[in-house]
Amino acid sequence: MKIHEYQAKEIFRRFGVPTPRGEMVTTAEDARKVAQKLGVPVVVVKAQIHAGGRGKGGGVKLARSADEAAKLASKILGMNLITPQTCPGGRIVRRLLVEEGLDIKHELYLSVLVDRAVEAPVVLGSAAGGMEIEEVARENPAAILSETIGPAVGLQPYIARKLAFSLGLTAELAQAAVPFLQSLYRAFIETDASLAEINPLVVTDDGRLIALDAKMNFDDNALYRHNEEDPLEVEASNYKLNYIKLDGTVGCMVNGAGLAMATMDIIKLAGGAPANFLDVGGGASADQVKNAFKILTSDKEVRSVFINIFGGILRCDVLATGVVAAARELQLKLPVVVRMEGTNVEQGRQILRDSGLNFTIGENMKDGAEKAVRLAGGAR
Repeated sequence: MKIHEYQAKEIFRRFGVPTPRGEMVTTAEDARKVAQKLGVPVVVVKAQIHAGGRGKGGGVKLARSADEAAKLASKILGMNLITPQTCPGGRIVRRLLVEEGLDIKHELYLSVLVDRAVEAPVVLGSAAGGMEIEEVARENPAAILSETIGPAVGLQPYIARKLAFSLGLTAELAQAAVPFLQSLYRAFIETDASLAEINPLVVTDDGRLIALDAKMNFDDNALYRHNEEDPLEVEASNYKLNYIKLDGTVGCMVNGAGLAMATMDIIKLAGGAPANFLDVGGGASADQVKNAFKILTSDKEVRSVFINIFGGILRCDVLATGVVAAARELQLKLPVVVRMEGTNVEQGRQILRDSGLNFTIGENMKDGAEKAVRLAGGAR
């Protein structure tokens, strides 16, 4: 099974492999917003298809402003991209990755794959990064380094250092390469990948190792081991929400993991049971609030929603505006209890009161929890 570059980079980041900052988009306007958010002089707009050589087909472009990023995105989205690795008919581009441009000093090649001949993982490396590895192997086989990894012991630091020095890295970069290589190997093993490839792996002008590109293939026979997550948890991760489904009837939306834990405890103290752990983060946007509501209301066991927010980075009036807009857009029918404290709290409460929607104000955590439990049907 293959995945897109942006998905492979999400996995890399999860295991500690540094990648450029960026986001997947499906519209030109979203490309503009991401370019503005990144706040760098140059962004890269990259077509997301299951094939390499995208730059050769016009699927990778540099933009020097948010407007240019949007213009390029509108041209690439929907195009029939033909590369040396696609079928003759090409692939339609439906997703883009917009990410920060980097000042690149060197390009290298690095991958972990399964070598069936030796029945073990193998790390391949080459100083000829940015080129197709098949072409390097054909024209200059000696340029490819190979280290077989013992499955029982994994990628040991001494092997990582050996590879780093063989790639021509300085002592300082070789030291940084050890955790980089071990993180890549761990991502490969723990996801049951058949290939984890970085081409190019770049050394930046400020001395960092960054996975500029990412490719991962997985062993189909091991997919059953990765399909046990709750569908709502998988969907929440796509929205960058920290969500864990539980067995209760009071849906929780909270900003901050510690406050989320306390909120679940006080719901139990009030005689109810939390339906989830959901941390939207300290700087939640209106979109995240809407997506959080979407996740909560997708759980058929939820009978009420308790929003417990401390308004610091996220002002209470901004939260209230986002909550009202989300409830209207999703035509929310469930009763919602909102307890918030912090910046502009009175303005936020007034926005909720004036909305005409089914909101109940909690004066404090205890009051909010008790009201949410009562609206969910009482103690369990």
